[in-house]
Formats: sequence, C-alpha cells, structure tokens
Amino acid sequence: MCWVLSGCQTAPDRDAQALDFRVGTHWSATPAEHNSVATSWLKTFNDPQLTILVQDGLSENFDLRSAAARVAAAREQAVIAGSGRLPQLYFLPGYQRSKNDGGSGAMESGAFTALFNFNWELDVWGRIKAGQQAATEEAMATADDYRAAQLSLAARIAQVYYEWLEAQLQAQVADQSVRDRSVIAGLIRGRFNKGLTRGLDLRLVLTDLANAEAQLAQARNDVQRLGRQLQTLLARYPDNGLVMDRPLPKPPEALTAGLPAELLTRRPDVLAAFKRLRAADSRLESAEKALLPRITLTAAGGSGSAALTELIDPRAVAWNVAAGLTQPLFTGGRLQGEIRLNQARVQDALNQYQSVALNAFREVEQALAAESLLRDQEKALREAVDQTEASRKLAVYSYQQGLIQILTLLDSYRSTLNAQSAHLRVQRQLLNNRITLYLALGGAV
Repeated sequence: MCWVLSGCQTAPDRDAQALDFRVGTHWSATPAEHNSVATSWLKTFNDPQLTILVQDGLSENFDLRSAAARVAAAREQAVIAGSGRLPQLYFLPGYQRSKNDGGSGAMESGAFTALFNFNWELDVWGRIKAGQQAATEEAMATADDYRAAQLSLAARIAQVYYEWLEAQLQAQVADQSVRDRSVIAGLIRGRFNKGLTRGLDLRLVLTDLANAEAQLAQARNDVQRLGRQLQTLLARYPDNGLVMDRPLPKPPEALTAGLPAELLTRRPDVLAAFKRLRAADSRLESAEKALLPRITLTAAGGSGSAALTELIDPRAVAWNVAAGLTQPLFTGGRLQGEIRLNQARVQDALNQYQSVALNAFREVEQALAAESLLRDQEKALREAVDQTEASRKLAVYSYQQGLIQILTLLDSYRSTLNAQSAHLRVQRQLLNNRITLYLALGGAV
C-alpha cells in the first residue's frame, strides 16, 4: 500500500514569487512607482532607420529562424508525448508465398492477409498525462526562449548600429585631428628650414602625426568591422555595403521601470526557467507513477485467404480481445533510480530558476544605476571637450609667440582628441545602456 501511495503523488503547485531571497518593493536606483513598463521601446528612439534594420533582422536572421524551428519541434514533441493516452490502431496487409518439396511432389501455396492490431493503455493514474504535461511545459519554455531571442537580437542590432555610428564619428574626429596635426607639422617644418626651431621639435611633431594617422586607421578598421557585424545580424552578405552618416541621437528621456515583482511575469528567460521547473515536476510525477499498475486493452483481428477477393468474407475473419494488468515488482532499481534522478533534476531546475531571476534583478538594478552615472559622465566630458578646444587654440597662439614648448602644444592636441573621443564613447554608452535596460525589463520591441 505504501508503494502504491508513493506513486499517487502529483506535481506541486509552484509559486513564481516564492524565492529564497527578498525582492524589494521598488528598484533601489529609482523612487517607488507603480506605472507599467512602456511597450515598443524601439519607437522611443525615434529612429526610422533603426526600426527598419531591426525589422529586417527579426525576419531574416538565421539564428532566430533556428529558434523558431526549435519551438515547432518542441510542440510536436508534446504531441508525441501525449499520443500514448489515445488508442493505437495498426493495419497490417501482407502476402505470403511458400513452397514444400515433399515426397509426394512439390507444392506451392500463397495467402493474402489483412490484419488489425489495437492497443490502448488506460492512463488511470495519469502517468502518461504527466509526461505530456512535462513536454507541454517544455514547449512553452522553448517559445519563451524564442521571445527572449527576439528581444536579444533586436537589442543587439540596435547596440551594434549605435557602435557603428560612433565608430564613424570617431573616424571623423581622428581624420580632423590628422589634418590639424599636418598643419602643425608643416608649420614646424617651415620654421626648421629657416633655422627657427630645433630638429627635435620637428621629430616630435612628425611622431605625433604618425600616431594620429595610426589612430585614424584603427578608427576606420572599427567602422568596417562593425558594419560587417551589423550586416551579419541582418542575414546579409558582409560586404560593408551599409552607408550611413548621422550623429548619435540623445537617449529617450522618459523611462518607467515598473515594480521588481513584475519582472518575474514579464521577462521571457525568467518565464522559461519557471516553466522548465514545472516540467521537471511533471517528469518526477510521471516517474513516481511508473510504480503503479498499468492497465492495457489489446485486440487483434483480420482475415487470410489464398484469394484476394475472399478477404472481405466475414466468415474468414478471426479476432481476439484481451485486457491485462502489469505491476512492476522488481526492476533492478531502475524505477527508483529514475525517481531519484528526476528529484535531482527538480532541484537543479529550482536553483536554475532562482539564479535566472536573481540575475534579472541584477541587470535591471545595474542598468538603472548606470543611467544617472553615465549622464553625469557625459555632462563632464562635454565640458572637457569645450575646455580642451579652447586650450588647443590658446596653445597654438602661445607656441607661435614662443611662450610654450612644442610638447605642450602637442599635448593640447592629444587632450582635444581624447576628450572628443571619450565624449562620443559615453554618448554611445548611454544609448546602449538604455537598450540594455529595456532588454533587462523584458519590454516588447
């Protein structure tokens, strides 16, 4: 009786909010708010070109198509898992030819057969149903994986797009720096030819120019690399055929992060992890119910005749029906091992779910905190660009008047380039962080 009762257990009713760590009532990086997260985050950037690229990627990307195929496969696997709950009927037509070389002479005979087999396991305890439920939950989790892949692809396209735009702007800044330093190099060479400056100054200027040209080459290499990476995401041949020249936009101002608890019911990867936990519960239930008796109905019938036309004669039909019960008594520990195996998998899935949920909270908190810090950094670097530009102009004038050394002049050019480059970089980081935040919140594209 204890053995039978142990197999009658059902999967527990899981609560997605039941976590082993405390979830706050609001995000620590923002004040408490109760507004829902805005949908269609792509529209908030107000960039038609980006919208077109993301739409192309979502329809053409090969990895996303592969994920869609996995969803279809998982759904069919659920159909296969549930097929055992229905009767199985087979038709077996055939023909047999035989020859007997006996003492009285060779005899040949042939016969046509038309047989039917019927088999049905009555799922009294719900063992097959539990296996079907596990496959269904797994299919739903795979569908959530597909949604997560869509969001991830859209975010990746947007981030690479802005990295590509930044690289083009970095190349423009580096190109302007090379032109400015070429002017200085020409000025110093002219002064050197007139004996007004030392050879060391000329060599320092030429070295600085060569370094600027190397930075320009690196910037152009980043442009072609990111352009090809973007084309690959769009399932296009990476021929660097994308051409676009525009400034980096400002990040959208308004942002609603919602409540932390909402993340558990909105993020696709968290939903997928929870459904895989429920699938593990159902597999454990199915393994436990394998200890219970199995009741089956079987039937076989058909007819056989040497003449094909006589197969439909009712008098030639023979059939049999049987009902049976199979109770496992000794399986060498296989059934108990499967139960313990699935118990371990349940614990694995439970911890995986909690890990995914915790990481989701971290990503949101991290992106929210970075938002304000990056804005402060962008403001400071904008001021640095203005100051270095003014100091560079003053350094040129001071050098022409003989008030400063060549190293000070060259340093002013490097400071201007570095400030401009850092400012562009943080502008792009602001955009990427906003995209990361939308992705972390699980907002729809």
